[in-house]
Amino acid sequence: MATTEPPVMNEKLLLFTLAIVQFTHILDFMIIMPLGSQFMRIFDISPGQFSLMVSAYAGSAFVMGLFSAMFIDRFGRKQALLISYIGFTIGTLACAAAPGYLVFLAARSITGAFGGILEALVLSIVGDAIPLKRRAKAMGTVMTAFSVASVIGVPAGIYLAAEFSWRAPFLTVGVLALLLTFCIYFFLPPLRDHLESGNIQRNPLRVMGNIFGDANQRRALLFTVILMLGHFTIIPFIAPYMQLNIGFSDYQVTYIYLIGGTLTVFLLPFFGRLADRYGHAIVFTVSSLFALFSIFAITNLPSVSIGLALCATSSFFVVASGRNVPATTMVTSVVRPESRGSFMSVRASVQQMALALSSFLAGLIITKNGDGSLSNYQYVGYIAIIMSLVAVGVAWRLKLVDS
Repeated sequence: MATTEPPVMNEKLLLFTLAIVQFTHILDFMIIMPLGSQFMRIFDISPGQFSLMVSAYAGSAFVMGLFSAMFIDRFGRKQALLISYIGFTIGTLACAAAPGYLVFLAARSITGAFGGILEALVLSIVGDAIPLKRRAKAMGTVMTAFSVASVIGVPAGIYLAAEFSWRAPFLTVGVLALLLTFCIYFFLPPLRDHLESGNIQRNPLRVMGNIFGDANQRRALLFTVILMLGHFTIIPFIAPYMQLNIGFSDYQVTYIYLIGGTLTVFLLPFFGRLADRYGHAIVFTVSSLFALFSIFAITNLPSVSIGLALCATSSFFVVASGRNVPATTMVTSVVRPESRGSFMSVRASVQQMALALSSFLAGLIITKNGDGSLSNYQYVGYIAIIMSLVAVGVAWRLKLVDS
């Protein structure tokens, strides 16, 4: 049954709502890291226990992503989004109210479980609601949420924690999420077009079998892993390297995220328009080739001025984030709408695994010198460059089956 395209104003409202959903759950995940010293002092916990607080979110997202994949396509997207967002809101408010470490850890697990589903649902809705010829631009709009969270959300959260308490950022995100829940309920359409084909698979084992039994979908999952290895291996150590090897102060390191994040806010939709016009694989390839220079520059940067170092980091933010727009658009398009939610849930879990693997791999390679500076960062860069080139090859083998 053919579906009509929603009016332009409805599309804008939909994308704006989805972007805020992305913003809240990304901020909820990110804000805990800069508050680490406060948590270790207030809860009287070790660095290892704090790292468990961070990983609890990702671990729950990984498990819940695989579990939800087996049934998520049976429901309307709005219904699934509402249930997931209510769970996320409850988890976030529980974080704000947690009396101690163990309760906070449990609340983080709840938040992560629903937060992982949210990302898959947001991308699935964009894939369902926006035709492929305009999908990359829409994807770029929604993906700016990460940049806004970096530029505005994290600094605001740090300020609230310093001015009031560590509970304030979680309470603020929870209240914002609660208000957005009502907006989703009253203003979003049912988003049930994927159910109209009548081809929804209800057997959980067959759902997973259809995903891993399809070569094109397996290739898309492999593409996700390779791209993360070409992207996230260097990200966790950008700030430490700039501080310990280049000489950034604690204050100056915020410029990395402020400048890079601001640029991506404005340029990600531009990358989307380019991909819609010239082709997703072409724009991904060109962006990836430019990213190679940025990766090499960052991981081999000698002692240079702060301004020159910021040019290197900002260029990476732009081209590396920019290539993710056509990449994500292609991944959402390797599967039919009636199976998209399940596939994107599995993809979200695979991405969480790849993020953890990338960070772990970089941690094994990078060492600290006697003077406190970091060594072997360039080898991490070489791995990221190789993986980026491999990702380009895989991208051209993806078959887009949804138009």
